[in-house]
Amino acid sequence: MDIASVVGLIAAFVLIVMAMGDPSVFIDVPSVLIVIGGTAATVLNTTTIPGLIGAIKVFLKSILNSPEPPEKVIEQLVELGTIAKKDGFVALEGQEIKNPFMARGVRMLVDGTDPALIKQSMETELDQIKARHQSGNDLLGNAQDLAPAMGMIGTLVGLVIMLGNMSDPKALGPAMAIAILTTLYGAIIANVVFMPARKKLEAVDTAETINNLMITDAVLFIQGGGNPRLIPDLLIGYIIPGNRAKVQAAVGG
Repeated sequence: MDIASVVGLIAAFVLIVMAMGDPSVFIDVPSVLIVIGGTAATVLNTTTIPGLIGAIKVFLKSILNSPEPPEKVIEQLVELGTIAKKDGFVALEGQEIKNPFMARGVRMLVDGTDPALIKQSMETELDQIKARHQSGNDLLGNAQDLAPAMGMIGTLVGLVIMLGNMSDPKALGPAMAIAILTTLYGAIIANVVFMPARKKLEAVDTAETINNLMITDAVLFIQGGGNPRLIPDLLIGYIIPGNRAKVQAAVGG
């Protein structure tokens, strides 16, 4: 679990509530229904149920999980390469591999799959992973755009109600609350929830893509009988220069 995202989200809401003084003043059920309900309904109108479910999974993944550090990926690839070099590909079958993309590549090694097919299969899966991430990112982007729009609609609704009840002073307060709070809710949801989630998902996608490209290259290198001690040198180009020394130290390079 990525604690930073969870803590950041909670801290943002706590600070906003603390700044409010009396939070009850900022709670208005009709405004919540207009913004949250309206945003959810409109987002649903832009996708399908399976697409929405997939996007929700991607959203939760971006918030709760963080990609495996590249040095850990390289370290395990070196370990797997060493086993394959010493005992053959069949010896890889009993190894515990948590990364599903890596596990798929190793499984094809064990099965004796043709190198060209391994490359094609792993590249296709990588494309599908990126497509799922992009779909989730697009849906979050739609929600980010729609939440303030729903807030503006709520503001107009509140103003219409207020202007229609100018003769009734008791009705002005609730109408004004809808007019103002819907804009506030829309801004908070868009900028505290959806925008950070999109940025996090983009970062997760970049990190996972780098890891998966390293895995693809290493699996093909192992399949070709390459020296496992050369795997860090093969993959170091994927690591940003500032982190290369750390990675080399972690894998003993």
